Amino acid sequence: MRLKRSIEDDLFTDLDAIVIGGGITGAAVAYTAAGRGLKIALFEKKDYGGATSAATSKLIHGGLRYLANMEFKLVRESLQERRILGNIAPNFVYPLPFIFPNYKRWKGNMWKLAAGMFLYDILSFDKQKTWDKSKRLPNHKTISYSEAVKFEPNLIADNLRNAVVFYDYQSIFPERLTLAFIKSAAEYGAKVSNYSEVVDFIYQDKNTVSGVLVKDILSGTQKEVKAPLIINCGGTWADIILSIASKNKQSTHKVKRSEGIHIITPKIAGNHVVSIQKNEGGHIMIMPWRGHSLIGTTDREYEGNPDDYQVSRQSIEEILAAVNANFGSKISFADIKHVYGGLRPLIDNKTEGTYSTSRKYEVYDNASDGINGLITVEGGKYTTSRNLAKHVMELAEKKTGIKPRDVYTHKNFLSGCDIKDMDEYLFKQHKFYSDFDYQTVEFLSRNYGKESERIFELADANPRYRDIVSHDGEILAEVAYAVQFESAKTLKDIMLRRTGIGTLGKPREEVLQKVLNLASELLFWDENRRQTELEALMKVYELPME
Repeated sequence: MRLKRSIEDDLFTDLDAIVIGGGITGAAVAYTAAGRGLKIALFEKKDYGGATSAATSKLIHGGLRYLANMEFKLVRESLQERRILGNIAPNFVYPLPFIFPNYKRWKGNMWKLAAGMFLYDILSFDKQKTWDKSKRLPNHKTISYSEAVKFEPNLIADNLRNAVVFYDYQSIFPERLTLAFIKSAAEYGAKVSNYSEVVDFIYQDKNTVSGVLVKDILSGTQKEVKAPLIINCGGTWADIILSIASKNKQSTHKVKRSEGIHIITPKIAGNHVVSIQKNEGGHIMIMPWRGHSLIGTTDREYEGNPDDYQVSRQSIEEILAAVNANFGSKISFADIKHVYGGLRPLIDNKTEGTYSTSRKYEVYDNASDGINGLITVEGGKYTTSRNLAKHVMELAEKKTGIKPRDVYTHKNFLSGCDIKDMDEYLFKQHKFYSDFDYQTVEFLSRNYGKESERIFELADANPRYRDIVSHDGEILAEVAYAVQFESAKTLKDIMLRRTGIGTLGKPREEVLQKVLNLASELLFWDENRRQTELEALMKVYELPME
């Protein structure tokens, strides 16, 4: 599937619905809608999965802590979707052990924790029903003090009673997993376009929207696109989109925004997640990722325009302090290789703070606001996006009267993910591509699935494309693939979302120049554009000083 489309293409006609937003929610909605036979267009104002969907802890999880809020339905839904994503995207999600150390100073009831863990196992009663046996998860277990310090030697031993070990999934590349949903939608016929911002709504009459005005961010071109139904999947920007739709009248809906940041350091723990309670409450997680430690996250309410959001020094210091106060391995600002952050869209349920705010979602018919033809999705979490899309379509079909065909997104592999047995697939890949570096075969096979075969073809056809450009074996052919087949239009798209070349911190100058030269050739950038692209990427690696 080749994703190379802009609003200048004469393809956005005769539509049943328009989806605004190309994060995981919009991607899942477009996939489900297109699969059910609807003619769909999806517009993303920047890059697919480039905001909240890229700023995750890289986990597919049930949300153990939501049990404390008695959100049993949300946890059960999340656990069910965890299993389904393991089935339909097996190259992206993998079992990952967690250790939860129990200290005498723990601010909580141990009986409550024990009950919560048993309930977590009960609510995930179908976790053994996976297509690939390697995705099956065991139940939790409690281990002794001596077992805990052997399991994770860097735990602080003072006042340690014991620990709980349980399992969730890790999502090794959320940006590419989101892209897999986009590609799946396109394979069903959806018209998708990144760098296409909805700047206004078209009204059929005073209270009924009939389309949108879309602006190509890169060229400045604008185009009217008509459809009887608009689905607002703007996430963090959902209320801003609503204010545009309501012609800037006061909207009754407000997204509650929660900042979450993560830091990446040299590895300070084992191949498991260490989940530690902070002194002031809440938890910090130290997660293994690509030979490094991924540490997060913060959870602080953000008040301001989401377009202006930047990671603050205060948030970084909060993570450093939490690790140094609660874990044996100490880290400093100088150890940080990379920082990323984003804003979570939460339902504004008037609770104090954001840590205790629910991660549930709502599908809202804006007809009650006097805007017929518009549906808005509020809240939600990455793990439950596929199921959320089903609920969106139930309302969409009710409003439009369309009788679509059945589609079973829980039974179909995502684009490029049709691998029944990951262990067998990896064995065959290493055997077939034995002339490539072992790490290259491993990385491409997992992060591209069946699409990796085309990248190997590109590398075989051009020796230059075989150059290794990251510590875990990535090759220059991925850059060509990103531009030619995946609608990568900027250097940040290539370095941060299509490949992992730039996601572990600033690459070496030699690597930067190789990628920039190839991207410039393929995208016809002049010297001014080259410099603009390079400067934009470099800003990503600037750590805030205050």
